[in-house]
This record gives sequence, structure tokens and C-alpha cells, in this order.
Amino acid sequence: MTVFDRPDTDASIDGATIDIEAERLARKQRLAAGLRTLGRLRLAEGVAGHVTVRDPEHSDHFWVNPFGLNFKLMTVSDLILVNHEGEVVEGDKPVNAAAFAIHSQLHAARPDVMAAAHCHSMYGKTFSAMGQPLKMITQDATQFYNDVAMCNEGSGAVVLDLEVGRAMAAALGDRKALIHQNHGLITVGETVDAAIWWFVALERCCQSQLIAEAAGDPIEIPQELCEAGYQQQGTERAGWFQFQPWWDELMRDEPEFLN
Repeated sequence: MTVFDRPDTDASIDGATIDIEAERLARKQRLAAGLRTLGRLRLAEGVAGHVTVRDPEHSDHFWVNPFGLNFKLMTVSDLILVNHEGEVVEGDKPVNAAAFAIHSQLHAARPDVMAAAHCHSMYGKTFSAMGQPLKMITQDATQFYNDVAMCNEGSGAVVLDLEVGRAMAAALGDRKALIHQNHGLITVGETVDAAIWWFVALERCCQSQLIAEAAGDPIEIPQELCEAGYQQQGTERAGWFQFQPWWDELMRDEPEFLN
């Protein structure tokens, strides 16, 4: 038996009545698409990495990719539902313990966060070892202006301790991205679409800064232009919008992810 063995119901979210089952399916579809996108872009590595989306009915539960399944092969039916005690309550595959330790605390601390993304991308994890903030040296970087936190709690260890997860959530605060020292990047959003875009974009910004600093002393963008850039590129809607070409590509090339 699962928590969903009952008739479909409607519910109110932010004052709007929604069809719970339709909303749940839509979130799971975006999650499967986001995971495949990270896999296609070769940002996933081995069994590390996890993306979550909050369930629309049970706000203390989240859908996540099961432990050990290739991101590039993910389908809607593969996803598992996990509660904030770390129990799999929907699905028959195991949960990544690090996914629970990190995401349960992020979702608990941030009711506005619908989705969170993390994987061991090459430039993100390399940049995290430097212990330095992201610099505003490109137009693209301005989408993260004053919106990237840093945390060194539990740096370098596999995150299995809930206390480290809480420290990461506390460090994130109200920002949309976190650099966890000697570990990598975590991004959040009000949609899976935005969380995935922020992760990929931040990874590219880390890559750009590493290259620029290896070549010389990059010139930083003036504050007023950073602020303008953020208003144009750093909003939740902008993050959602940037994901849509990937969705279209998956719908054309790999529609089986909807299964």
C-alpha cells in the first residue's frame, strides 16, 4: 500500500485549486527531463548526484532519482518518493543516503523551494576546492549576483550526516545556489526547470572563472551592470525559460522519458 491508494483529490496551493494527480505527474515529468538533461550534458558522474522535487500534496515528501540509475535513462516510473525520515514510500528502488541528508534539510528550511539539484560536475567540484566566491567576470555570471552562498561544514566528506545537511541549508539562506567546499554545487528553484538551469549555468560560470584566472587577472563587471544583469537573467522566470529548449529537444528525441 502507498500513501496514494485513494481517489484523486483537488487541493489548494497558494490559494489556487489544482488537480493533485495532474500536478504530481507534471512535476515528475520535469524531474525525469531534468535528470536526463544533466546526463546528456555529462554532468553526472557514476552513481553520485540527485535532483528532487517536492510532492504537491505531501509537502514533507520529495520525489528523487533512485540510487544507482543512469541519469540518461531516467523515466517517470523510475522515480521514488521519500519522506523526511528517509523512508521510500512510493517506488521499489533505494534512495541515495546523501540525497536524503542534503535535500531533506533544504526542503525543510525553504518552503519556497520546489526543487533542488546536485551532482559531481567537473568544474563545480574543482572550483569548490578553491574556497573562493564566484566573480562577476562575464555577462552570464551576473545571473548569480549576490545569489551564491558558500559552506565549508563537512567539506570533502560524503554528506550522510543530517547536521551537515542543516548547515548547508542554513548557509544557503534565501539564495538559489550553494558552493559546498571540496564537494561541488547545489542549486534550488521554484521549479525543476529553474533548478536544473541554475546548476548548468553555475557549472559553466565556474569553468569560465577557472580558465580566466589561469590565463591572467580577469576584469570584474561594475556593480550597477551586475544588478541590471541579475534583473534580466537571475529571476525564477528567467531560469524556467532557459530550460525549455532542453525540454523540447527531449520531447523530440527521447519521449520515452515520460513513461
